[in-house]
Amino acid sequence: MARRFQSAITDQTAYHESPITSHQSPITDLKITGILLAAGSGSRFGGGKLLHPMSDGTPIGVASLRNLKKALPDVIAVVRSGDNQLRDLLEHEGVAVHVCEDANLGMARSFTCGIEASRDAEGWVIALGDMPFLQPQTIATVAAKVAQTGRIAIAAYRGERGHPVGFGRRYRDELLKLQGDEGARPVIGRHPRDLDVIECDDRGILRDIDTPADLGMPAG
Repeated sequence: MARRFQSAITDQTAYHESPITSHQSPITDLKITGILLAAGSGSRFGGGKLLHPMSDGTPIGVASLRNLKKALPDVIAVVRSGDNQLRDLLEHEGVAVHVCEDANLGMARSFTCGIEASRDAEGWVIALGDMPFLQPQTIATVAAKVAQTGRIAIAAYRGERGHPVGFGRRYRDELLKLQGDEGARPVIGRHPRDLDVIECDDRGILRDIDTPADLGMPAG
């Protein structure tokens, strides 16, 4: 899922940041909203992917949400219609959960549902519900870059781009027009000179869970 979202963007004019360091703190002063996209069907997993427990018993979707909440004070989640158990679990974590009635139209639809639900934000950081290994500090640093520049920010590990991805408010209208299953790739592709690529020591930016075998991958 992570690679489908935006990894095809390869423009070399992007700015590169130094690796994330532990002294950097989460965003608390600007309204950068974290959006957890949790509306996929999980068909390759066999269904119920985000409810599946990790080694410590925490459901995948809940683990992903907790990492997002550790990084940002303002977080919402988007789930598909009928996924009531996941919705209840995420609401129990203290976030607003928005139901995307037509999530079957593709990832872009759940993305736009999240943007629509947080239109007053100054920017957004998009995280995926099936990426529970993403470090909160990575999310916080991407959010900080968006808050600083108002542009687009993407995390990278050893030169490979992954998640999360952040957008300033100036891209809102374009984001709301997204369609299909490409996610935000078209918006990123139209603004290569607005792209900040943040190198980080976090392999979790590439580790999405598509099948049960992905849970057994080494942390690396």
